Amino acid sequence: MSGKVALVTGGTGGIGTEICKSLANAGYQVAATWLAGVDDGEGWQAKCKAEGFQFAIVEGDVSKFEAATKLVKEVESQLGPVDILVNGAGITKDGFFHKMKWEQWEAVLRVNLDSVFNVTRQVIGGMRDRGFGRVINISSVNGQKGQAGQANYSASKAGMHGFTMALAQEVASKGITVNTISPGYVATNMVMAIKQEVRNEIIKGIPVGRLGKPEEIAWLVTFLADERSGFITGANIAINGGMHMG
Repeated sequence: MSGKVALVTGGTGGIGTEICKSLANAGYQVAATWLAGVDDGEGWQAKCKAEGFQFAIVEGDVSKFEAATKLVKEVESQLGPVDILVNGAGITKDGFFHKMKWEQWEAVLRVNLDSVFNVTRQVIGGMRDRGFGRVINISSVNGQKGQAGQANYSASKAGMHGFTMALAQEVASKGITVNTISPGYVATNMVMAIKQEVRNEIIKGIPVGRLGKPEEIAWLVTFLADERSGFITGANIAINGGMHMG
């Protein structure tokens, strides 16, 4: 595995950080994307360096095709061709549909779904040429079961797996796998900021009786990235503590 290059979009987030660390511990060279005005990429990089991790960072808006083109070229210039792509960038702009504004719909679809096309399109040709690649799309349990107030988010996350299944069929003979991971509620800073009584109600609906851990999602990503996972493709792997089974 050592020497292969992994690119993680949304890599500076709570789950993204653990994905970057897990991949680095498995021997990959790791680059993470960040967005000025939203993330502190340089501060994140410095913090990770203090913990012993040497991550490349690339700034850019993955919801825009031209920006995605530029940032992938930057990763390639720093580290080399991308072998593992984790599409993890995502946002929410919740609201009941009868009150939802076009801007809420558009923003979520652009970041969550268009970004998957924008970034994957930059790396898939090289993966085909080299006869190896891993594309891992981070979806959500709400893309599987839906969620009131999240018509935009649920649609974007369900769309990710439609993309996964189609692309997986196109590239399976080229040594490339494409898979979806659908986490449930994970103990990130965002979730832990929810009022405790609300969190307790959420946990009541999770059969294992707790929130997920970011490192559990990261372990699954690293498993799918491995060369030994080459017979798994087109899958949507639920990791939600039994909250939704289908």
